[in-house]
Amino acid sequence: MTQQPVSLPAKLINGGVAGMVGVTCVFPIDLAKTRLQNQRSNHQVYRNMMDCLIKTVRSEGYFGMYRGAAVNLTLVTPEKAIKLAANDFFRHHLSRGEQKLSVFKEMLAGSGAGMCQVIITTPMEMLKIQLQDAGRLVAQRNVAVLPALRLGGARAVLSCSYSMGPPAPVRRVSALQITRELLRTHGIQGLYKGLGATLMRDIPFSVIYFPLFAHLNALGKPSGEESAPFYWSFAAGCTAGCMAAVAVSPCDVVKTRLQSLSKSASEEMYSGVMDCFSKIVRKEGPAALLKGAGCRALVIAPLFGIAQVVYFVGVGEFLLGQSPFTLYGP
Repeated sequence: MTQQPVSLPAKLINGGVAGMVGVTCVFPIDLAKTRLQNQRSNHQVYRNMMDCLIKTVRSEGYFGMYRGAAVNLTLVTPEKAIKLAANDFFRHHLSRGEQKLSVFKEMLAGSGAGMCQVIITTPMEMLKIQLQDAGRLVAQRNVAVLPALRLGGARAVLSCSYSMGPPAPVRRVSALQITRELLRTHGIQGLYKGLGATLMRDIPFSVIYFPLFAHLNALGKPSGEESAPFYWSFAAGCTAGCMAAVAVSPCDVVKTRLQSLSKSASEEMYSGVMDCFSKIVRKEGPAALLKGAGCRALVIAPLFGIAQVVYFVGVGEFLLGQSPFTLYGP
């Protein structure tokens, strides 16, 4: 019996569900990654990922670890759906007349998927970073204030600038407020700040991830016609995601710095990708380009492992199979 081809709507549902499940599981680590990438060497607020998460919970509460999660959960559905469905679409069209895709064509399909997803990824990351980084900026100001207050006496307080005072709370700002302000001041291009850096990150990531996952997953297939077990797909997704994430980590640091609109007075401003890259290397050293690389690997590995399992389980096929409408392709 010939297996019925899966329609695009089913692929989109699978990608969307996969993205939501994955993001919910790993978002706190993603918040730590953003804050670690944005802090400068001369203003260390967090020592590592665990220190960042502990300080976040203490100062902002448990839900402080999920600042910006609503944006991700809203936009990750179309983002992951586009990414996974576009890769399948390009692989299908590039494989016409061939039983097996060459590595070059697999990389080509991956690059096409990476280019398609930035339509959603760039504004999603732009808004998420503003919300995630707000707590770091407040913590940085408080680190400068508290030592002076602890010294005691009027002399210590008077020696501070007039802007200093009791530790400031994290200012609550919504994604909608940020969006309105960006549209008012910069138009639609305001939401696409850092587009070049996002392309530099996402295209190489997809070029590495999708072919690597396909080959690792194929090793777990009992035979050519059968699918790999779900645990093998999970492990293949985790491995491929981890390796691709670390490989493009410098581009992710540059993208995060460019998309951070709120900066302290001592933090550098950047005019573009090359300016950001050169200033980071010159002022903080080459190692700064790998800030948050461990966190990013911990985010991407389970995210794509979960995504691939949900995708291959076929949630979309199940839902559409129960639908009274005929949404499957011929």
